[in-house]
Amino acid sequence: MKNGETQQRDTLSTLRAAIKNAEIENKAPVGSLDDDGVQQVIEREAKKRRDAIEEYTKVGRTDLAEREKVELDILAQYLPEPFSEEELTAIVQSVISETGASGPSAMGAVMKAVLAKVAGRADGKVVSNLVRKALMQ
Repeated sequence: MKNGETQQRDTLSTLRAAIKNAEIENKAPVGSLDDDGVQQVIEREAKKRRDAIEEYTKVGRTDLAEREKVELDILAQYLPEPFSEEELTAIVQSVISETGASGPSAMGAVMKAVLAKVAGRADGKVVSNLVRKALMQ
């Protein structure tokens, strides 16, 4: 705040409000959300920014898309490092071999297991594409 970084201040204020709302939704006392819960809120807010960037870009509002990108960069500082595509592919292959899954009918079970392992360090769409690709082979 003292440095005059209004964008960062506003983004963190919005994040703090989202965390407080999550605590209210869970009927938990204010300040009682654990680290995993806070991380889920940050991930949800980051996803909102990614979706907004995509929509603003589609309609040609690059000014708003840039603002959302800045907010996403600020939120990314508070998220764990995402998995690379190679790491995700290895995780998907290990889950498929552990579960013995084959064919597209096993996609739900594999997705559930993979998403539990990556715990917010990968985008669901990317995981879904990798699982679908692996099960189609």
